[in-house]
Amino acid sequence: MTLLLGLDVGTTSVKVGLFDVSGRRLATGAQEYRIQHPSPDRAELDPETYWSATVTAVRGALADAGADRRQLAAIAVSSQGETVIPVDADGRPIGPALVWLDNRAGAEARELAERFGDAEVYDRTGVPSINPTWTASKLLWWRHNEPELFARARRFLLVEDFILHRLSGRFVTDGGIHCTSLLYDIREHGWWEPMLDAVGVEPGRLPELVPPGSVVGSLSTAAAEALGLPSSVLVVAGGMDQGAGAVGVGNIEAGAVSESTGGALTLQASVERHGLDPTGQTPVYIHSAPDRYLYCPVCPTGGMALTWFRDQFGGEEVARAAREDRSAYDLLTELAAEAPPGAGGLTMLPHLMGAFSPEYDPEACGVFYGFTLHHGKPHFVRAVLESVAFMLRRNLELLAGAGAAASEIRSHGGGARSVLWNQIKADVCGLPVVTLQGEDAAVRGDAMLAGTATGTYATLAEAATAMVVAGGRYEPDLTTRATYDEAYARYKRLFDALRPIFHSTG
Repeated sequence: MTLLLGLDVGTTSVKVGLFDVSGRRLATGAQEYRIQHPSPDRAELDPETYWSATVTAVRGALADAGADRRQLAAIAVSSQGETVIPVDADGRPIGPALVWLDNRAGAEARELAERFGDAEVYDRTGVPSINPTWTASKLLWWRHNEPELFARARRFLLVEDFILHRLSGRFVTDGGIHCTSLLYDIREHGWWEPMLDAVGVEPGRLPELVPPGSVVGSLSTAAAEALGLPSSVLVVAGGMDQGAGAVGVGNIEAGAVSESTGGALTLQASVERHGLDPTGQTPVYIHSAPDRYLYCPVCPTGGMALTWFRDQFGGEEVARAAREDRSAYDLLTELAAEAPPGAGGLTMLPHLMGAFSPEYDPEACGVFYGFTLHHGKPHFVRAVLESVAFMLRRNLELLAGAGAAASEIRSHGGGARSVLWNQIKADVCGLPVVTLQGEDAAVRGDAMLAGTATGTYATLAEAATAMVVAGGRYEPDLTTRATYDEAYARYKRLFDALRPIFHSTG
């Protein structure tokens, strides 16, 4: 029996899925980690955490499956984008990973924006505007503020690149993971030399480029020993987690729309070419599927807003979950179900690390508005859930304006586990929400890419037929429509009213 392993290195955890060729998931593994925030605008992680978490998650999944490890054909890797790691010639980190949420490079983003106009940036990279998130801004920050580290770094790697090197010994990357770095030309499928010149990085200090879905080698001796696998296992570049997740829900042809509520909220719409959005406001990625692009609006704090609430105010639920062997998230959403649609007029702006699509305002902050003595904990939890649904609706409207209207939403990520959250999204957006069996779509997509790269499947379409199976379907409740239309309008007015305050220095 041929086995395939998908590995996705996310913002707050590594996830692993082991599959057979029929699409049956034999085991999963996961290992969480905490991002460090030395100051409000900084987000860092020790890069070795990514590798140690990978080893723990892979070994856990393999142990749980009890499968013959000699049958494992390939591992495909996807990851979060933009997070950058400086390494020496042997791939050892010489500084922290600057996580994509890190906003320290505001001055550098403005410097690059003065040099490159939005139209040029969008045409070359698919990124609507320059902000501190993108890798190029972070590289320029290192150059300006830590010149010794910048000079010592032999290469700058994204998270996927770092794990691919640990697995195979090769410094390699793909356009799917680099398309939001500002360093990659999505039209020419190569490095964008003017931007490299602007940040002071030569192509030789970046990994070798290959197409997403490519075999990059086999496991090195050290990696095989660390993972407990034979060195014959092939290693495949899976692209960004958004592209792999779209593959994992069968979103591989034009016309499909999916969303993922993980740490971030992201949407994915497959399109055939760049340049279909005349407004230049819809982010365009390189799809993990061959010869496709991906519209991909991103909101930094999706499910992370609920994680924040759990960590700060959910101590009772965390303790109870430990006693009862349940999820604290499930206990919180049970609370939210006690509050009515619209959360009794309580509105949250979930911009805990700035706002991306479609507002593009890194200075935006989180807000709870409209609470009174009447409101309790259930209202606050429900307001968190509804705020993410409001962000989803805003970006669905953006996609519709760019010619990628949705008739249904394929939902994946950790948020898809919640029946209540799925129903709220359907009600707020007025569209059916469809979940898949096994909600971690990125690891399934990685396994599909691994199977296609190794010839187990002739095409991704064949892989999707075998591996993508629908789960639940949530139809909009029309009785809540007026309530949610009013709440959504209030959400938009609140952001517009507070935007000047976000930029106030007083």
